[in-house]
Amino acid sequence: MINSITSMSFSVPSISSGGVAAKKAYKFGRTYVVMPKGKHQATLVWLHGLGDHGGSWSQILETLPLPNIKWICPTAPSRPVSLFGGFPSTAWFDEQNLSEDAQEDMDGLDAAAAHVVNLLSAEPTDIKVGVGGFSMGAATALHTATCHVSGKYASGEQFPVNLSAAVGLSGWLPSAKTLTRRVTSNEAANRAASLPILVCHGKVDDIVPYKFGEKSSEALISSGFGDVTFKSYDGLGHSTNPEEVHDICNWLKSRLNLS
Repeated sequence: MINSITSMSFSVPSISSGGVAAKKAYKFGRTYVVMPKGKHQATLVWLHGLGDHGGSWSQILETLPLPNIKWICPTAPSRPVSLFGGFPSTAWFDEQNLSEDAQEDMDGLDAAAAHVVNLLSAEPTDIKVGVGGFSMGAATALHTATCHVSGKYASGEQFPVNLSAAVGLSGWLPSAKTLTRRVTSNEAANRAASLPILVCHGKVDDIVPYKFGEKSSEALISSGFGDVTFKSYDGLGHSTNPEEVHDICNWLKSRLNLS
């Protein structure tokens, strides 16, 4: 069963409840929740791609053979997107262009990560929590994972949630070139070594090139992330397919020790 929650307006103080002082206020859209059909063992926030909404992925996630997972599928704020010449679209952060040297919108990424924290804040303490996403949602999920590992948002403020898994489909790792500098303390190194991360990418993706996923996984591994799985798929473009879904399900069952 899919439940929906009305849109959420977060001013700076509300976003700061996740530990980050944002420079802007963001109005997040409707959140869709897929309740577990069996014993609740894990909760994952799943982030959609650019221009999409949480309802699209909630319908897919509801069909997965993962009865012990609760899925929370929020909708990104509608904002001007530089990639679209300033035309508004639902987006977790602003994106100027898809290139390795593109300047990242770290304020937007931090605000999105703080929203993930807010969505997970009410989960029971004995429940494992994680984050995943597709395309821009995958970039946001991987950024959130690096915040968990470093113990801080990119802004330097404390990141308060302990993640158990992260999944990125057809996406990229924001600020991959500076990741090593964020994993310097012993605590961060230990979290990097133990956090399971799954990165998947289609080899014929014409939106987010395959090399972005491949290089993202390499950057994670070279920065000390010790449980990174990279899966590639022949003939898959900027979408998903049954083989990838099967791999995701098996990976989550294994890494989260689901019954």
